[in-house]
Amino acid sequence: MTEAAEDFLEEEELYEHHRIVVDKGQSLLRIDRFLMDRLQNATRTKIQAAIDAESVRVNDKPTKASYKIKPLDIITVSLAHPPRDTDVKPENIPLTIVFEDEDLLVLNKPAGMVVHPAHGNWDGTLVNALVYHFQNLPTSRNGEIRPGLVHRIDKDTSGLMVIAKTEYAMTHLARQFFEHSIERTYNALTWGVPNPPEGTITGFIGRSMKDRKVQVIYDDESKGKWAISHYKTLEALRYVALVQCNLETGRTHQIRAHFKHIGHPLFNDAMYGGDRILRGNPVGSYKAFVENAFKLLPRQALHAKSLGFTHPRTKEWLQFDSDLPDDFQAALEKWRKFGMMNDE
Repeated sequence: MTEAAEDFLEEEELYEHHRIVVDKGQSLLRIDRFLMDRLQNATRTKIQAAIDAESVRVNDKPTKASYKIKPLDIITVSLAHPPRDTDVKPENIPLTIVFEDEDLLVLNKPAGMVVHPAHGNWDGTLVNALVYHFQNLPTSRNGEIRPGLVHRIDKDTSGLMVIAKTEYAMTHLARQFFEHSIERTYNALTWGVPNPPEGTITGFIGRSMKDRKVQVIYDDESKGKWAISHYKTLEALRYVALVQCNLETGRTHQIRAHFKHIGHPLFNDAMYGGDRILRGNPVGSYKAFVENAFKLLPRQALHAKSLGFTHPRTKEWLQFDSDLPDDFQAALEKWRKFGMMNDE
């Protein structure tokens, strides 16, 4: 057994951290690759150590890194310490609630708020706020403590989210996400104007082999999950564009990775290369202009603008829309004025 593997056996008792039921449509894939894609902050070394220590089991039996998972396999990952996020601290963080009844609520998440406690962000998250404001929210799949969550948006993305308040609502909403029947519209500011101005971006999204925090587009289905984004250019503003995005699937960093893939990273998206001048000559007054725009919008220019779904109990179609937040609106107006000045 390797030294790294022994680290998983420092204590006699093991605690189950993850329980994953493999989807029915999952293709054959090595378990180490599968877990690298599914588990946050997981590296090949850590996964191999856990497998060597028999902390990873498939259908309650030890496995090997070369094992290829099959549909409906039950994968468990157990470690020597209890899961950190089983004890979520309630925090009195204000929430902007757009709609609420006994089954669910729709809220407008501000940029900068992490949705769920995780490595490096144990406090100040949306879940900490939900646990404070609401009692007995249901947990989601795979046994993880994610009160009310059926989907998430990135820390520095703003916009609308739906939260389940009952187990029935959780199951019903999760099914709608799975079947792609939920309507989600995002507004993004991209570097450059997409050509064609309206279209669909597809590909298999998976973690980059060079940087595990970044998602990239692959042609090989064994390296990622199929993702579909529809887009429409709303305003062409010379060096940037205001684009509407509708998600057919909901993969990690889907819009950010898709637009990077077609050569139009989101404005000021540091992770995907949008935090530098990608259109126009980066000198003089134009350079100063863009740097000021970066200061106005110090994050990726992405906002979950609208959300539509069938109410789990009443079966009524609910549709919600939101305004662009102040930072996004300020940067957009700055680019509009720039375009007007240069068109004269």
